[in-house]
Amino acid sequence: MKKHLISAISIVSAVSALLFLAGLWMVFEDQQANTGVKTENTGTGKNTKKAGNTNEITITAIGDSLTRGTGDTAGKGYAGYTADEVKKKTKKAVLLQNNGIKGLTSSGLLEQIKQPQIKRELRSADIILLTIGGNDLFAGGEALGHLDNAYIEKLEKPYLVHLKQIYAGIRAVNKTATVYHVGLYNPFIDLSQAKTTSAIVRKWNFDSASVAADFPKVVYVPTFDLFELNVNDYLYSDKFHPNMAGYQLIGERVASLIHFREEKAK
Repeated sequence: MKKHLISAISIVSAVSALLFLAGLWMVFEDQQANTGVKTENTGTGKNTKKAGNTNEITITAIGDSLTRGTGDTAGKGYAGYTADEVKKKTKKAVLLQNNGIKGLTSSGLLEQIKQPQIKRELRSADIILLTIGGNDLFAGGEALGHLDNAYIEKLEKPYLVHLKQIYAGIRAVNKTATVYHVGLYNPFIDLSQAKTTSAIVRKWNFDSASVAADFPKVVYVPTFDLFELNVNDYLYSDKFHPNMAGYQLIGERVASLIHFREEKAK
């Protein structure tokens, strides 16, 4: 009986691992399909707003598939839900310009913000939303096979350099808009190496937040706790990206921070 129980547990564990790997392969495919730097703008309306228009808030979103909204069947992603919540809380019109690209790494984002169109959108923004780092860290799932400190440090070192340059690039074109950098969660919290992956994600978030603290009006938004206890309730079928409920959680948190800072500034 005991042997049968152990066998059953082993089978379940193996199936779970295969599902995670299948999801990661989908992510890797996305990365391969998006190796070039490009802009996909789903914003409605103009890219610049009239000076002195205090009844409109322009939000420019840049980053990877989390900004793009991969996994959200409604197609909004956290940026869309953030815009909806900001509109409700402020009673103002909200213009969202979404430039997320699936598979984007920090080096790709650094190149993207140099594009004239993206510079114009960043310059016109009242609020800038940003996600980056997940593809640098997880690298299409390769990091799961190399969870030693030396390998992770090798991945993180250039990422932090790029992140500093990204913040500096944004500040060079827009010195007043608050930047909300949405942090990483751990999609692998149900795997056998959950403690290790969680520790890595926490450190990655801590180091990213430390870089953010060196720049004015850059807010690093934590998401790790949102997914920690019930991660599968908030993940898409690829077991990597958030589903609609997951993106709504992130959007609500970001919007609450935006509203809090606006009220405090009054």
